[in-house]
Amino acid sequence: MNQTLKDKNQEVLKSIREVIQIEAEALKIMAESVGEPFFEAISLLFSVHGKIILTGAGKSGIIARKIAATMNSTGTPACFLHPSDGMHGDLGMLTSNDVVIAIGKSGESEELVSLLPAIKRLNAKIIAITSRKDSTLAKQADIILLVPMMKEACPLDLAPTVSTTVALAIGDALAITLMKMKDFQPEDFAKYHPGGKLGKRLSLRVSDLMIPKEKCPIFKSEKTTIEKSIADLGTYGLGILLFSAPDGSLEGILTDGDVRRLLNQHKANIFTLSLPSIINRNPLSIPPEMMAVEALSFMEDRKKPLNVVPIVKENQIVGVLRLHELLNLS
Repeated sequence: MNQTLKDKNQEVLKSIREVIQIEAEALKIMAESVGEPFFEAISLLFSVHGKIILTGAGKSGIIARKIAATMNSTGTPACFLHPSDGMHGDLGMLTSNDVVIAIGKSGESEELVSLLPAIKRLNAKIIAITSRKDSTLAKQADIILLVPMMKEACPLDLAPTVSTTVALAIGDALAITLMKMKDFQPEDFAKYHPGGKLGKRLSLRVSDLMIPKEKCPIFKSEKTTIEKSIADLGTYGLGILLFSAPDGSLEGILTDGDVRRLLNQHKANIFTLSLPSIINRNPLSIPPEMMAVEALSFMEDRKKPLNVVPIVKENQIVGVLRLHELLNLS
């Protein structure tokens, strides 16, 4: 590659980094500007008896659509209203019980400004996301979420870039805060995401993914040996052996990891040990009704992730679950 081409490539990469840095700095400034109006906005959105309607023109409208989609998927019913469509009949979706989140950097978009009087006549509350507190939008709003005036990443300071990124972040912040306040759980999320891998991971339970008891290596610890157990670990290929008590409950387990640690510790002397003395008699286990997404967190979120875990219900062995099955859903 000649020097001229290298220089051009570096200029391209420099430009990309600059835009990302400009927008990252803008988000930092916005985070530091969050104050009482945001609390008022969240309180209003949390207590609304009707719908949350997002509106905006141009690029702000695209951001409004995305915020509405995020709210819908996180437990807050919302919809998008295009200002022009609102002026030609779609305003019929609006009632006095609704809250409108209107997005506009200048707050003077002709389409949006034309819609505001009609919204006010219907007695719906308006939350404005804008950079000008003296704008028409801000003056018509019940709550103003003021975005500090910042230069766009566009070198001409024209194309909406920084302003749309910040507006989107505000919308995400509102949606996720409402999600937390509503104690929205993985199983709730699953209801709204039934399709694809995400839907499977969220809707499936451990019982849907586990290897059932009938296909698991289950033994009596007093009736087998360490040599046979090591061989069985290789034969079954699950990375775990289960040992049951006479009543069918889980007495303990032996995993590939346990054997490796024992070999490092005892070398060849491992075969002089008795099997009952080395099995893990207090293994972690999970119930078959646990959500798959919760099982994934259970197995991964620890100092040493669990590659395989026993499934126990009412103290009885019902199967095993491998981390591999959960990761295939990610």
